[in-house]
Amino acid sequence: MNPQSRPTGRVSLVGAGPGDPELMTRKAWARLMQAELVLVDELVDRRILAELPAHTRVLQVGKRGGCASTEQGFIHGLMIRSARQGLRVVRLKGGDPFIFGRGGEEMDALQAAGIEVEVINGLSAGLAGPSSVGIAVTDRRCAPGVALVTGHNGEGGRAPDWAALARSGLTLVIYMGVSRCAEIVAALMAGGLGADTPAAVVCAAHTPQQRQAWSSLAALPSLLAAQGLGSPAVLVIGEVAGMAAARQLLTGARDGREDRAKDPAEQELRRRAQAPCGR
Repeated sequence: MNPQSRPTGRVSLVGAGPGDPELMTRKAWARLMQAELVLVDELVDRRILAELPAHTRVLQVGKRGGCASTEQGFIHGLMIRSARQGLRVVRLKGGDPFIFGRGGEEMDALQAAGIEVEVINGLSAGLAGPSSVGIAVTDRRCAPGVALVTGHNGEGGRAPDWAALARSGLTLVIYMGVSRCAEIVAALMAGGLGADTPAAVVCAAHTPQQRQAWSSLAALPSLLAAQGLGSPAVLVIGEVAGMAAARQLLTGARDGREDRAKDPAEQELRRRAQAPCGR
């Protein structure tokens, strides 16, 4: 076939999940095996890339807060040009493309250019991270729902309404919140959320580098600093974190940190976590 007469290609926005390749869907794997070009997000686990066919072209177009990042407009243009060349393109993202993954922006750009685009969802770290340490974010015994929230201000500097979230009674799962943890905690407490509300942090969920720790809300910033916990991570705030902490304590699986047993904040967390719904 004459290359100039080759049909326009397709772009698949694919969620790679939180880390473990086995958590990806069969459809996601099928698109990866068919792809001629894969544009890879920074947080995609490298074990996934190791499974790609040798002939697949892979380009790193990642974004990380505070680091040099690929411009979003460049990514849009690259997808459009590649699809117009007839290539089968996969935009591979950590987690889910439509949960803090800019998938909506990319779909709009592709559709405006007349490019066929599909979305293949992935398991978001906001759900898989908490569950990896036993946190059921919508446990009906004490959580009427869950809010997935970004710790970074949105377009135009718009920040989440932390006071409203503090009053909501929802489990809060905060993405990209490590660098602003102290500010977020202060805003939630100013909004009425108790200083002793259970909290947890899960870093690099479902990877060999996973780490997790338990805290009270007030002690969360100092815990992150003391243990050197950083991104990628999710913060989990709410009574469900206390329930999971109780289970961890009862099984003796407390990150191997028995030296923290005398910490007053942790003793309070233990007391609240082992009562019904942390009360």
